[in-house]
Amino acid sequence: MSDPTVTVMVVDDHPMWRDGVARDLTEAGFSVVATAANGTEALTRGAAVRPRVVVLDLQIPAPSGVEVTARLIEADPTVRVLILSASGEQVDVLEAVKAGATGYLVKSTCRDELVAAVARVAAGDAVFTPGLAGLVLGEYRRLSDAPDSSADPETPRLTERETEVLRLVAKGLSYKQIAERLVLSHRTVQNHVQNTLRKLQLHNRVQLVRYAIEQGLDD
Repeated sequence: MSDPTVTVMVVDDHPMWRDGVARDLTEAGFSVVATAANGTEALTRGAAVRPRVVVLDLQIPAPSGVEVTARLIEADPTVRVLILSASGEQVDVLEAVKAGATGYLVKSTCRDELVAAVARVAAGDAVFTPGLAGLVLGEYRRLSDAPDSSADPETPRLTERETEVLRLVAKGLSYKQIAERLVLSHRTVQNHVQNTLRKLQLHNRVQLVRYAIEQGLDD
C-alpha cells in the first residue's frame, strides 16, 4: 500500500477518466483530497487543500495545464505536479517541465506505473514515460550551450559526495537506486540533494538535473 499521508489532487476535464484515476490512487493507498475539471477549479481547490501531488492533464479548459502548473508551484513551491496527458509531443513535454512539472506520463501508462510515479514524485524524484526523459535532457543540453548573462561567475562549492550524488541524479537514478549504488541510507541521499539544491539556489530535482548537465556531470 502507498503512503496515505501523500495527498493528491486529480485534474482532468473528462469525468470518467478523472474519477477512474482518483479511484485507482485511492485504492492504492493515497489520500485523494480533491478533483477538478478545469484550470480555474484546479487553482481554487489546490489553494484550499494544498495537495502534495497534483496529477494534471495538460488539455483542460482555461487556464491551461501549463499555466496551472506554473501558478500552483508559484503559490506553493513544495507541491509536485505530475502531468498525465494524451500528448507525448516534444513541445508539450518541454513546456510542462519548464513550468515546473516534476514528471510527465502519457495516458497509455498502466495503473501500476501511475501509482509508482505518484509515489516517486511525492518523494522528490523526476519521473517520465520512457523516451521522454531523453527528450528533456537533450533540451537541457541545448540550453546549456547558450550563454547565460545572468549566471553567477562564482560556482558554488559542492563536497565530493554531493558531486557524486549529483552525477547520479543527472543519470536519472532514483533516490533508492543512488542509496544502493553508494551504500548510503535513503535519508542521507535526500539530505545531500537538499543541501545541493540550497547551495545552488535551485528549487527542484528537474532544475538540479539541468545544472548537472550544464556542468558535464551526466557523462
